Amino acid sequence: MKKIIFALVMTGLFSMVNVNAQETTSNDNADFSKWQARFRVIAVVPSPDDDIDGADVDISTTFVPEVDFTYFFNKNLAAELILATTKHEVEIENGPDLGYVWLLPPTLNLQYHFYADDFKPYVGAGINYTIFYGEDAGDAEDIDYENSVGFSLQAGLDYNLNDKWFLNLDVKKLFLNTDVTVNNDSESVKVDINPLVVGLGVGLKF
Repeated sequence: MKKIIFALVMTGLFSMVNVNAQETTSNDNADFSKWQARFRVIAVVPSPDDDIDGADVDISTTFVPEVDFTYFFNKNLAAELILATTKHEVEIENGPDLGYVWLLPPTLNLQYHFYADDFKPYVGAGINYTIFYGEDAGDAEDIDYENSVGFSLQAGLDYNLNDKWFLNLDVKKLFLNTDVTVNNDSESVKVDINPLVVGLGVGLKF
């Protein structure tokens, strides 16, 4: 089912891209930089939930560097690839320590940019594929997290410092979960992570 949803979303995104790219004129192309890169420090704040009766999973907040690359199809429409990896401590509230796990959630967002002098707000939506690795089981003997597909919503603001450099504030909400198996149990537990990702940094047009 996730593969079907992934295929439908990607088809829709790239259909929109193709339509807008075809509408772009040569004069539009002269008015903007096709490529941008941003360098941010992000706070990743999970909002965990689970289907464990009588217990709550707690996942730590973390702060990490992040880089993203944005390609503009025309002055308003762009696609952004976001790259970062985070380490999170996991435990059962008032219960056992489940060690930590690393998350690598590359996220592709389709964005629409607005223009107001040196300010450029934008909104976006897209999809991510989260890879879980480097697990430490803590008090458990073994723990396994299933890689998963999720969705992303985004809003942000660029402020031009000059023709090349700009400041950036960005907020994303990722909707993702994973099936967790502890001690090779025959049944897994579904855990929602759903992190809020808040970033601040600088960008470069080229």
